[in-house]
Amino acid sequence: MTTKSPWRKGTSRWRTGLTAAVIAGFAAGLAGTIPAVADESPDPAAEQYRPYLHFSPERNWMNDPNGMVYDDGTWHLFFQHNPSGTRWGNMSWGHATSTDLVHWEQQPLTIPQTFDENGTAIEDIFSGSVVIDEQNTSGFGTAENPPMVAVYTSAYTPAHPTLAGRQAQSLAYSLDHGQTWTKYEGNPVYDRASANFRDPKVFRYTNPETGESYWVMAAVEALQYKVVLSRSDDLKTWTHLSDFGPANAAGGIWECPDLFPLAVDGDPANTKWVMVVNLNPGSVAGGSGGQYFVGEFDGTTFTSESTVADGAVPAGDLFAGFDDGTWGDWAVGNEPGNWANGPWGTAPAPGTLPGQNTVSGFIGVGLVNGFNDFDWPVGALESPTFTIDKPFVNLLVGGGNHPHVDGTQLGNEPPAGRLLFDGFEFPDGTTLADTGWAATGDFAIDPSRSPSTQGGDYYIGQKRINTFESGPYGDTNLGDLTSPAFTIQPGENHLSFLLGGGKRFDGTLEARLLVDSEVVRTAYGPEGGALNWQSWDVAEFAGSDAQLQIHDEATGGWGHLTVDHLVLGAEPALPRSEETSVSLVVDGEVVRTATGRNSENLDWVSWNVAEFAGHEASVRIVDNNRFGWGHVLVDQVMFSDVAAEPRIEAYDWLDWGRDYYATVSFGNAPDGRRVTLGWMNNWDYANDIPTGSWRSANTLPRDVRLLSTPEGPRLAQQVVPEFAELEQTDLAYTDASRPIADGAETLPVSGDVVRIDAVLRPGDAEAVGLSVLGDDEASTRIGYDAASGRLFVDRRDSGNTGFHPAFASLDDAPVALSDDGTIALSLYVDRSSVEVFTADGRTTITDQVFPNAGADAIGLWADGDGATLESLTVTPLHGAMYKEAGVDDATGAPAAAEVSALTGPRSGPDADGDYVVKVKVAKGQPTTVVRLVEDGSVIGRVYRSAESERVVEFSITDAAPGEHRYSVELENSAGTTDGGSLIVRVAG
Repeated sequence: MTTKSPWRKGTSRWRTGLTAAVIAGFAAGLAGTIPAVADESPDPAAEQYRPYLHFSPERNWMNDPNGMVYDDGTWHLFFQHNPSGTRWGNMSWGHATSTDLVHWEQQPLTIPQTFDENGTAIEDIFSGSVVIDEQNTSGFGTAENPPMVAVYTSAYTPAHPTLAGRQAQSLAYSLDHGQTWTKYEGNPVYDRASANFRDPKVFRYTNPETGESYWVMAAVEALQYKVVLSRSDDLKTWTHLSDFGPANAAGGIWECPDLFPLAVDGDPANTKWVMVVNLNPGSVAGGSGGQYFVGEFDGTTFTSESTVADGAVPAGDLFAGFDDGTWGDWAVGNEPGNWANGPWGTAPAPGTLPGQNTVSGFIGVGLVNGFNDFDWPVGALESPTFTIDKPFVNLLVGGGNHPHVDGTQLGNEPPAGRLLFDGFEFPDGTTLADTGWAATGDFAIDPSRSPSTQGGDYYIGQKRINTFESGPYGDTNLGDLTSPAFTIQPGENHLSFLLGGGKRFDGTLEARLLVDSEVVRTAYGPEGGALNWQSWDVAEFAGSDAQLQIHDEATGGWGHLTVDHLVLGAEPALPRSEETSVSLVVDGEVVRTATGRNSENLDWVSWNVAEFAGHEASVRIVDNNRFGWGHVLVDQVMFSDVAAEPRIEAYDWLDWGRDYYATVSFGNAPDGRRVTLGWMNNWDYANDIPTGSWRSANTLPRDVRLLSTPEGPRLAQQVVPEFAELEQTDLAYTDASRPIADGAETLPVSGDVVRIDAVLRPGDAEAVGLSVLGDDEASTRIGYDAASGRLFVDRRDSGNTGFHPAFASLDDAPVALSDDGTIALSLYVDRSSVEVFTADGRTTITDQVFPNAGADAIGLWADGDGATLESLTVTPLHGAMYKEAGVDDATGAPAAAEVSALTGPRSGPDADGDYVVKVKVAKGQPTTVVRLVEDGSVIGRVYRSAESERVVEFSITDAAPGEHRYSVELENSAGTTDGGSLIVRVAG
């Protein structure tokens, strides 16, 4: 291995990248945030769900990758980062570097949030890009030392003295290859007086005919579904060129654009331009996602050649078009007393209502729009009955993504039973302490604060427990509130209660049931103000004395709980429905249902109702949600012989999974490569994923190319080939050419960090596929449904799915079998994610999963007889982050090694900076990875197998004059060892 001594001053990823002191210092003065993680935080490698292949920050929150650029042998990844908490906030730029796109070292914080002299945040640092200003057009550097320039969005907070609420583009620059940064004193450089102008992607454009060269910026006006193209000669002064959009998917908002050229089929004489537009929500799988367009860019205007025109209305009989200005025979249930007759109004809506983003996708002059009086009112709207005489009901649906859930209630009724603590409706002046409750910490300072009459929604009566109000410090209050004992009587099988407030998975914020002073049941809030019913099965404690304890050791946003109306009874409470749904009701039961995509764009939904032919039915539209996206849109209810095709599936998507967002490409990549990277998360549940001291990872980097298809050139993706070095091919498992029996089988191979390559033939089976990250209780299923012709990832029973109602999902994409009736799959499995590639990379599905602890089983399955396994290879992978050893038979950490250097002279300093560092590993426990470290950075690594030679050599070239201190790290699957150190002196 040959390597140079690095310029960067990073930190080995096996050590703390940002010291607690640095983090704490940055966190000082940050209001409403989760405190900085201290030194006692767990070892990242030991945390459940921590990915070993994908980049994730050592600590705290990460979202969009931004500023990605290649510079002099180093790939730079910048990212949206909260340096002081595990949820979104305090937006700054984090930074990591890599020499190979595989192994990343987290660097110190790059561009921090801006504060005024009082310590108040006045500017958040949102997404953007970094360019290498080789001609020093900005004047920030010199011709000999051109600057690295970051172009980012300044999101000015309400506290900013002159630009409050605006988003504008600003600059920062570095003259030391990204180690330190200076914000430009003339910021912002591009201000359109907009609240949603953001995410600049900047690149150098040269006119192929005239040779004129200038900078081009692609940014978004997010709420207008427009990519704004602008030009500059010096990065400081910008002129508008043109706008692109709206086009194709226009639900939610547009974000994080990119624009770049690609050769079609590798032919440089046939080049097209690709416009990437990420959007949230409204993607094909729901929530966050990315679409793209293929076309031409002439230096001023991007012209799409792949925009899809809305198709014709599917054939069928129109049952309800809502175009005559009345509700006709529909039963209208508006909320009594609502001033706007919300949610439905006195007649169908003509389109967009006051205060609403633009509604699109409906047909004619009217539709159901539950946005009268915004999201607040609730109600139901039901059609007259009809007889089902066609196999399909087709309809247009939009609005909020809050599905109907069986076993819920539209009201907020408590269950029958014994009400504890009078529902906290004590006489005025009576405190919890007066009724026998014990308080500790901040809750003991002023007993008159409890119970509270403030905070939350859907409480019953006037009073409840609210730990935000129970002490003087709001979300910073800490302590316990513990009830007097009560006896659980026989037959009182369930304790039900209303609970709202914050969600923590680490036990710092929870309602507890204590029996004999032991915690036997716990519950946490929804990370929101709306209280909803939760129930504990307490039948086993009949005859026991119990206590309720509200435990609050959480700070930061939603660092409190709200509790009300505890009932002991025979049956659990029915949770209150939060749906914004449209359903088919047959014989009084909901048999088909749909909801929106958190989008004001309506799209086709089709229900196969053939089994109900001849039955009486009705269509019921329900809005039972008062909060974000708490409305539903419906139009064009039709009865048809054919299913309507969703418009959204005709658009071009970067990925069909739930966790591929904010995807942009590296600038300045060598050899004409176009490498993309996405955020492996979804805003539907991003703040709630059940990880530990960090939140979020990036996808694996992908090489993208344009391939010819019958529809025109389209993107194909593959994981960058550098990841092949992680493959433990000597340990690969293979299987081939055999039937797959109806049912499921567990293969004689396991692993949670693997690559799987399989070719499956569905044959006569209904479906066939693989299962990964499995155990006896759950697994993630990847399969092909032959009837629908769709590839899917099913994570509905993948382990931990209950942390958010939007997480459990089946994500699928249309994929045709090859001419020989097979489908080829490549999967990358990494502890808490799967990335699936098929059709030569034309279709991908990326999903997070959170399997049960230790779940690593791999299996095959088929629904029905006739499926065949054509080929299968399961290859274990070394890790790239935090734990690299991969698979070996170690029972203990490696022994120390012998470290020496071949420097040329027998004594004295090395003459020319070219020498070899030799590491001789010990016998005994395997040494699977050898790393050479200088100045805290890994400058070389070698992966070993049982057959490898004991001596590993690192060739050093062009080492600078002076003293070089090297250390060696040895790793196997059982642990890491300090393998020894060495000093080499190079003559000056």
